[in-house]
Amino acid sequence: MLRKLDEVRVMRDPVHEYIHIEYKIIWDCLNAREFQRLKRIHQLGTTYQVYHTAEHSRFSHSLGVYEIVRRMCNEIYHVDSILTEEDKVIVMLAGLLHDVGHGPFSHIFESITNVSHEDITQDIILGDTELNQIIESYEEGLAKKIASVLNHTHPKAVLSALISSQLDADRMDYLLRDAYFTGTSYGHYDLERVLRTLKLSLTKVLIKESGIHTVEDYIMARYHMYWQVYYHPVSRSMEAILIGFFKRLKDLYKTDPKILQAYPMFKMVLVSPFTLEDQYILDESACFYGFQCATKDDDEILADLAKRILDRHLFDYCDYVSNRQVRALQKTVQKSYDTNYYFYQDTQSNRPYSPYDEEHDLIWILMADGSVHELSDVSTIVNAVVKAKYKVEKKVFYPKGV
Repeated sequence: MLRKLDEVRVMRDPVHEYIHIEYKIIWDCLNAREFQRLKRIHQLGTTYQVYHTAEHSRFSHSLGVYEIVRRMCNEIYHVDSILTEEDKVIVMLAGLLHDVGHGPFSHIFESITNVSHEDITQDIILGDTELNQIIESYEEGLAKKIASVLNHTHPKAVLSALISSQLDADRMDYLLRDAYFTGTSYGHYDLERVLRTLKLSLTKVLIKESGIHTVEDYIMARYHMYWQVYYHPVSRSMEAILIGFFKRLKDLYKTDPKILQAYPMFKMVLVSPFTLEDQYILDESACFYGFQCATKDDDEILADLAKRILDRHLFDYCDYVSNRQVRALQKTVQKSYDTNYYFYQDTQSNRPYSPYDEEHDLIWILMADGSVHELSDVSTIVNAVVKAKYKVEKKVFYPKGV
């Protein structure tokens, strides 16, 4: 497992400049078919419908997370007193593979299949896959160790915190990467300063007191990115059409299972339980081929929704003001469209930081006197954010012109 390459491999990256790969197992996992599939999955799902340069992939993000974890393992002060070389390789692999189970169009596909990408990630790492074979060829049982980091059961809890917590490599990369590729400045924060002020214990990732202001910037970057980019209503409009399309396809399958012959790429959506091979096949390239096929389907609803996806004929939207307003709007839409597929209600909410969640979801500050405090106890800005009114946004989506 600890075998190194003859020389360090480097890959150019617009966020981190270089991705450095020193261990052979990292290089081999990167080239596994399940990881290469992530090149065919948008990192930001449907956000490219709003920010036209948001074309980056889960592949590049996963490499970015790996690189930040690698730097944590090498640059955090006294890291060698906490992490062994084996720990470092395991957590670097966990960072690299944390999103390998993602479906097309990012998180929206989880609501379509009712299966979380975290669960599929575990299945891929532990199951009958090329990736699992590569990992186990280095050390029997290694796959379980990597999976335990991702599901927070590893005995050294700090490994999980590096990958999944309120201040983790995953968030650190996607904020900077998504800001870069959307051409926005909302997600910018000082990564170098964060890494400079990080400390580790056996269970927690800590930030030195001198890094509080940098973490405050990071918290606010998350807040603005969610409302300005991730929850953008135009992107959510596209998601509403995708949900309508697959809902219609499922309904057609219930009445005529032979429809699967026309859309074999959507077996993961239509057949339960699905296999890991079904999941592997269903990338965004396969989806768009399926949408192209659907434009010629005899079912007018399925054909129309497919054309809307391909040609960007998005739904209109308005704020959810009252139940009475929504019912009136639904009746209007019903005159021309089947509201099972053409009327969608969506609620989004986000609190940039909450000290009331599980312990691994807190940010801990190491004070100059050696004491450790939760972030909102020592930051006036974050304390105000925590006490502020919880923002919730409800919208209704429907075809334009009704």
